[in-house]
Amino acid sequence: MKLYYMPGVCSLADHIVLEWIGQPYQIEEVPRAGLRSPEYLKLSPDGVVPVLVDDDGWVLTENIAILNYLADRFPAAHLGGDGTPRGRAEVNRWLGFLNSDVHPAFKPLFRPERFIADVSSHAELQDTARAKLRSYFERLDSQLANRNWLAGTRSIADPYLFVVQRWAKAKAVDLGGFDHLERFVHRMHADPGVKAAMCAEGI
Repeated sequence: MKLYYMPGVCSLADHIVLEWIGQPYQIEEVPRAGLRSPEYLKLSPDGVVPVLVDDDGWVLTENIAILNYLADRFPAAHLGGDGTPRGRAEVNRWLGFLNSDVHPAFKPLFRPERFIADVSSHAELQDTARAKLRSYFERLDSQLANRNWLAGTRSIADPYLFVVQRWAKAKAVDLGGFDHLERFVHRMHADPGVKAAMCAEGI
């Protein structure tokens, strides 16, 4: 299978999961200019990453769909929860929160002009976004208070959290006092699969 990615974006979560699974895979970096190429648009009509192409040519888009597919395709990796319906629901609860709440909250920090044309208002917009994000990370930190992983066992949700906390640090979101989150981040940085994925992406 092949993962189409851009360095450090949400596709890093899928890349880490592929490393954790430990089965053969390929990666192909998509340059920003290539996102709108006719060839790439055949794979991803919206011109975004990630895209996963399975061994038989089947194409899958959307980050959490890819993450869930990988968990189901390789059950021996135990990345879909603790094996119970509630365990899987917990994984999807946190995936949903990261994908639907946390991830979109970064948009004003990356592209403020898409929200407000007046450049003089961008700083206020971004301060509001940072405050919202801090409240989200406070919730994530609380979830990690008595566990090493978001859903209790290591899962497909954890690399996504790792990705968004990297963005938070890069965009000056205040994560001060979130000791449980910091321990999680240190654990991820020490993980061989995380190291391998980041090295491959040059980040």
